[in-house]
Amino acid sequence: MHHPVIERELELKLVLSPERSVPVPAKLLYLTDDPFAVHVTFHTGSDTPVNWTFARELLVEGVFRPCGHGDVRIWPTKIDSRAVLCMALSSPDGDALLEAPAGSVSAWLERTLRVVPPGTEADRLGLDAALAELLTPTPADELWLRDPWPSDESADGDL
Repeated sequence: MHHPVIERELELKLVLSPERSVPVPAKLLYLTDDPFAVHVTFHTGSDTPVNWTFARELLVEGVFRPCGHGDVRIWPTKIDSRAVLCMALSSPDGDALLEAPAGSVSAWLERTLRVVPPGTEADRLGLDAALAELLTPTPADELWLRDPWPSDESADGDL
């Protein structure tokens, strides 16, 4: 089965103070076999990139209005007449405020929504088929069903 991957490299800005920010190369990643999530990888200059995963729905809503709470908060804004998407991320390691170009993120999000439209994510997981398979009796189940649970008057007496 083919599992498309939709990715987009872009440069975010890590806001250090109101006057100062540094560029952070990042990659947006959407995997159709993990249809509810988006993955963002930040290349911070260290050996190991920083990965964040959160609900695609959160990013979709964040393009239009402030949303999220706790670890991930997203809101749209304008900076010097540029449309920007702000992402505030909190972890035990610290907090980060990132600015992403709203147009690039929106275009990438639209691609994910065309491949897996909202409301069809669960179909991608094949949960119905997996459940049906799990619930189909097997010959071993027939044996199990004939063997009732031990009665309360079991000889163990340890219960």
